[in-house]
Order: sequence, then structure tokens, then C-alpha cells
Amino acid sequence: MIAQLAGTLLEKHPTQVVLDVHGVGYDVLVPTSTYEALPSVGASARLYTHLHVREDAMQLFGFATRAERSVFLELLSVTGVGPKLALAALSAMRPGEIRSHLMSGDVGFLVRIPGIGRKTAERLVVELRDRMTRLDLGSDAAAGGSPRGARADALAALEALGFGAAAAEKVLRAVEKKHPEETSVEALIRLALREQ
Repeated sequence: MIAQLAGTLLEKHPTQVVLDVHGVGYDVLVPTSTYEALPSVGASARLYTHLHVREDAMQLFGFATRAERSVFLELLSVTGVGPKLALAALSAMRPGEIRSHLMSGDVGFLVRIPGIGRKTAERLVVELRDRMTRLDLGSDAAAGGSPRGARADALAALEALGFGAAAAEKVLRAVEKKHPEETSVEALIRLALREQ
């Protein structure tokens, strides 16, 4: 398994980055919280990773913190939850928030994540409630980001998470109207996902 990568950041997009490790460019899928925590292109970066292998594909997922990776792996252990859904959850909430909602059985809040219906949310609560109490998330602080280009990046990330272009624009406008002080991509996306 590939547990972590450290190298030079070649490309940076809201849901995907390319990391050069000694001349090999790794295409890594990331949640928006990790995107926000990464430095600018050309700088050194470190990602905690998970290699997801299926019979038709191998995908590498990267996370800024071990807490994000731990929650991602717990979510993947639930039947019906794939990597795309687990990334959507981490893009919508911090690891500590996910744990809190699962431990409290807050199904109503979990269904706001794109792709999670009531049955999946209930399954998540039943299967993960006890495991989340034992999960050590360490420091769960999120890094802030640059406001420049935040709206365009948030729009692109919402579309990558399954929103249509018009729906993403509409929900983003609603978020900006209600929360004009929010300027980071992560905050805009999290609030947009909660609007649904």
C-alpha cells in the first residue's frame, strides 16, 4: 500500500491534484478540505493516501490529515458507500463533524450530503456509531485558504460532486447571500452542501 506521498505539487484542482515524487507524477483525488490545506503549485506537499483497487480501476486518494484518511476508510467500510460518496462527505464536513453526527444518530443532517439517502444515512449511523467513538482523530483543525478564485473553485468542485452547472450556481449564490463573510473554497462548498 501507498501510505503517504511527499513531493512537489504540479497541479492543484478542487477535487484532484498531481504530486511529483522523484520524477513520477501521482494523480491523487482529494476532498476540498485537503485542497484548501495544500500550498500553491510548485511548493512541497505531503499527503496521507489510500490506494483503492477495484477490478476495473486503481485510484489514489489523498488527505491533508490522518483524521481525514481515517474517516474516509471508516466510511468505505459501510456497504453501499464508495470512494466518491466518502469524498463528498469529507468535502461537506470536517472529520470531527462527521463523527459527531454519526455518534448522535443525526440522520437528517447526513442526508444533506449529495448521494446519501435516508437508508444509507441510517446504515452509516448503525455501522459506524460505535467505531467512531474509538477513532482517534487527533487535531481536527482545518487550514484556511486564499479567497482568490474561491468562487470558481467552489463551483467546479460542486459540479464534480454531481451538481448540474445551474444548480451549483444557484446554491452558491444562496450561500454567498446568507454568508458574505465566507471566502474559502472549503467553507463555500460545505455551506452549499448544507443548503440542499
